[in-house]
Amino acid sequence: MGSRLERSVQRAVARRRIFPYLAAATLILALLAGLVMTIVDEKDFPNFGIAVWWAIVTLATVGYGDIVPTTVPGRLVGSAVIILGVTFLAFLTATVTSYFVSSDQEQAKARELEEREAADEELRDLLRRLESRLAAIESKLERD
Repeated sequence: MGSRLERSVQRAVARRRIFPYLAAATLILALLAGLVMTIVDEKDFPNFGIAVWWAIVTLATVGYGDIVPTTVPGRLVGSAVIILGVTFLAFLTATVTSYFVSSDQEQAKARELEEREAADEELRDLLRRLESRLAAIESKLERD
């Protein structure tokens, strides 16, 4: 399963269409964090919408401060979401960057291979012409 996801992500990066994957992963994390927060800290997060808003803002490391947990369990979950958000963003940045670099390197190798094949074909053509000229010279020498 992991390799299928990895291939899918690599194709998305190669096609420069990684945003839907990033958005989906962030949305899933925000929904889960919001759900946990409504269960753990009902006082500060009375409904799921408020909790998801807080989770999105916290995961994105923006932290407006309009909604904050004040209970100990809420702050513990909040701390975990902050760490998860920073780590997630750093991991995604590194992963996407490495895929872009890898994709660019593969394209450069493909171009280099095409250029090498073209040069080889040009060399073969030159050798064929030389061979035919040598054959013509040998045939003239044999006649004389």
